Amino acid sequence: MPLVTTTEMFKNAYEGGYAIGAFNVNNMEIIQGIVNAAKQLRAPLILQVSAGARRYANPTYLIKLVEAALIDSELPIALHLDHGDSFELCKDCIDSGFTSVMIDGSHLPFEENVELTRRVVEYAHNHDPAVVVEAELGRLEGIEDDIKVSAEEASYTDPDEVEEFVTRTGCDSLAIAIGTSHGAYKFKPGQKPELRFDILEAIEKRLPGFPIVLHGASSVIPEFVEMINTYGGQMPDAIGIPENMLRKAASMAVCKINIDSDLRLAMTGSIRKYMAENPSHFDPRQYLGPARKAIEELVAHKIIHVLGCNEKA
Repeated sequence: MPLVTTTEMFKNAYEGGYAIGAFNVNNMEIIQGIVNAAKQLRAPLILQVSAGARRYANPTYLIKLVEAALIDSELPIALHLDHGDSFELCKDCIDSGFTSVMIDGSHLPFEENVELTRRVVEYAHNHDPAVVVEAELGRLEGIEDDIKVSAEEASYTDPDEVEEFVTRTGCDSLAIAIGTSHGAYKFKPGQKPELRFDILEAIEKRLPGFPIVLHGASSVIPEFVEMINTYGGQMPDAIGIPENMLRKAASMAVCKINIDSDLRLAMTGSIRKYMAENPSHFDPRQYLGPARKAIEELVAHKIIHVLGCNEKA
């Protein structure tokens, strides 16, 4: 089965009241853990690559690993660029075989965001085969790879702007800001996590049937935070998005939910635990194997309890 776009995935997700997981990948073990879970649960997948992951792992290696996942799983898989920040980066990914790209012009004034997004959309849609484009309106607070947005710079998506933005750009999906944030430190100590479902509902009314995307949607699962703290880390104030809120968003217009920080926490916590308990071991397979299994179990949990896309492949 070849790579697919997200068009059919999102149509089915919107109508079915579930979301597709978009999991960030950086190496072989992460990809294997994600795909193993999706294969067992027959879930469609979006494997996404950030600009930082491309620099780290080499684009050719990542693409070939994703192609191996296709052969191994026979699942519908889309390969997506996460947070592309320039036309040139999006073009390079489109030309190299990605089936979906995100152009993130959310840091720009509205008109400049429209112009940049429209330029990427025109190139992607005219490419053979055509590639789908995700855009972003509103800014999420937090830090993830090259994305660094302070609380002062963050802003909710304005529902009054979305229809004009989508119409003028021709984008295929829209990432919005309703209270999620990048990274593990999403909320200050004592701050109650909350998503602005009123904004999501207003956007859904203005864009009926249009797929919405949530970035920064890791839940920062306490098990992995505790594991990191126990074996040499210190992140006591890491609070993520409650999973029941994410499931509610998935039952509405949200068709794609991004998950990255939870993968990092699962992998790092597992490796730290293994090395602390087996200090004389130095074979990478001995600690990367359990890390891969931790990712597999995490992704299976997300597919069933957050996304609701099991048995939807």
